Amino acid sequence: MLTHSGQTAQRWFVEWWQLVHLGALIMVLALSPSSYSRDNRGVLGRHIYLNTAPILLGFSLLCALVTVVITRIVVVTALSYGLSQYALQVVIRVLVLELIPLTAALFVALRCTIPDGAELTAMQASGELDEMRRQGGEPMRREVLPRVVAGMFSGITLAALSCVVSLVVAYVAVYGFAMAGLAGYTRLFGQVFSPAVTLIFVMKTLLFSLSVSLIPMASALYGIPGIQGTSVRTSAEMRGLVRMFAVILLIEVASLVGNYY
Repeated sequence: MLTHSGQTAQRWFVEWWQLVHLGALIMVLALSPSSYSRDNRGVLGRHIYLNTAPILLGFSLLCALVTVVITRIVVVTALSYGLSQYALQVVIRVLVLELIPLTAALFVALRCTIPDGAELTAMQASGELDEMRRQGGEPMRREVLPRVVAGMFSGITLAALSCVVSLVVAYVAVYGFAMAGLAGYTRLFGQVFSPAVTLIFVMKTLLFSLSVSLIPMASALYGIPGIQGTSVRTSAEMRGLVRMFAVILLIEVASLVGNYY
């Protein structure tokens, strides 16, 4: 029993250390000018486009629809309790500060980075990455870095654009297309987004994007120990998903503590 617990703890420590090591390596490669040669720029641009452009419009429309529904519910509920002056503040806090960054990160994970990780897993299992190394190539720079950067770019872009869309839709849902409420709405936005809250929001969005981009790649690269097989790959992928959701949960809890305590 103790031996099994020790092996589990050792495996847990190794997996997290591999994730930290991969993150540090990706950061070094991202800051290295040699990573942006003509061929690598083409690969990076292709991944960024494929991970962002096809889902940008759909996710923005989904956020607009959800904003209309939530804004209507909050405004009607606030009016019934005589708290209409707090309705928009609640909408901004719930949607922009909490729901949209989290939803954008999960959407990018399900739509982009987890499939990218599965593709990298297949390349690792087939020996394609090893063959690239034998031919003098750099799989980390050629295959892994573009996927991580593209996932982060997609997550940040979706979160930023959707926040703008939600703010505009919330204003229109309450005030219509008149400009009379713009001054009060701008003042309310400034009251919600204090410097501390803005910093937490930016850091949370960056960490969400980094987590959903990096963890699937780490599971793909390090999740096939020794003997390869479907059950081994499935177990590694499941552990990667659990680790990703655990990190996202910890980031969200930390941001809630920073915003409200």
